[in-house]
Amino acid sequence: MTSGLWELVLKGVWTTVQLLVCSALLGAAVSFVVGIARSHRLKFVRFLAGFYTEVFRGTSALVMIFWVFFVLPVAFGWQLVPLWAGTLALGLTYGAYGAEIVRGALTAVDPAQQEGGIALSFTPWQRLRLILLPQAVPEMIPPFSNLLIELLKGTALVSITGMGDLTFSANLVRLALQESAEIYTYILLIYFVIAFLLTRVMRGLEKKLKAGVGKKPDGKTRAPEPVVVEGVR
Repeated sequence: MTSGLWELVLKGVWTTVQLLVCSALLGAAVSFVVGIARSHRLKFVRFLAGFYTEVFRGTSALVMIFWVFFVLPVAFGWQLVPLWAGTLALGLTYGAYGAEIVRGALTAVDPAQQEGGIALSFTPWQRLRLILLPQAVPEMIPPFSNLLIELLKGTALVSITGMGDLTFSANLVRLALQESAEIYTYILLIYFVIAFLLTRVMRGLEKKLKAGVGKKPDGKTRAPEPVVVEGVR
């Protein structure tokens, strides 16, 4: 390929990375908000969170992208730039899957931990922040890593709308060269490299979050001396 065509591909890579990062941030925020709401003590909050999850898990991501690109401007007059439209559609869709990961991890925490927080008179927010999330978040990393890879592959769907991502750029190069095998092999390798790097980063994050969990005391920490009160046997 010529330098001009490679430049087109690299621009597509940059667009895909931008879309991936923005969608992942939105999806992570939605995952935690909805996932925590699924465990809320109020039934109405649980119903709304469950309704959102079922709707976005039960609809096609591609159709949702079409809806945001073409229906939203007509229905509400909100014309979003392609990057933000793709971010909204993918972030809301994959956030619904992430919400189930968060809910499952929070539910898996030993109920005795929750009861201990209640015994210490912690508020629900304190129990969530100090007890549940520190134990649940490390367990969320492996399924979130898989979901992030799925989101990376899902970014290719925006090429249908004409957004200049990696897949769209590859198709333009294919039309210019009239050669499918070479260009699509390159694109497969680029997606694989990005996914491999994401996996390494998430694995490192998992190790960091789990550092010290389940380790035995180092022997240097001494137990507190018993308090002796005079006159009390």
